Amino acid sequence: MVTDKDREYMKRAVERARQSITEGGGPFGAVVANDEGILSEASNSVVGCHDPTAHAEILAIRRACERTGSHNLEGCTIYCSCEPCPMCLGAIYWAGIKRVCYASDRNDASAAGFSDAVIYGEMIKPPGQRSIQFIRIGNADAQTVFNEWNNYENKVPY
Repeated sequence: MVTDKDREYMKRAVERARQSITEGGGPFGAVVANDEGILSEASNSVVGCHDPTAHAEILAIRRACERTGSHNLEGCTIYCSCEPCPMCLGAIYWAGIKRVCYASDRNDASAAGFSDAVIYGEMIKPPGQRSIQFIRIGNADAQTVFNEWNNYENKVPY
């Protein structure tokens, strides 16, 4: 069900996308909100920050986590001017966000020059068949670290 608040927050995400263009960023905006209101909002800052991970969704999630003092945004909704890319989708899952509202879809993004089709295709391939070289270098210490984590009394699961 779409509410008036959903429409209001989506309008703000789209405004952030438009603002991003005038600031030299990509045409993407995001808002994270809960029942109390907007926790954070962000625009795409990839070019300005020289950071390929500075997508609007990632930045909005980071800011919401900072504001709440938690890595878990359960109970929040993220409003995205466009369907999230694979990286942002992963961050949404890791943040515990259970609801994603978006305006444009991945086909609209692709038509504007932002295609994630290659990434979606690569994700389903085994590592040895991807276009980027993936090399597993076995190391017994790496497994030991996971064993230490599993036995660590003060760990915070996520």
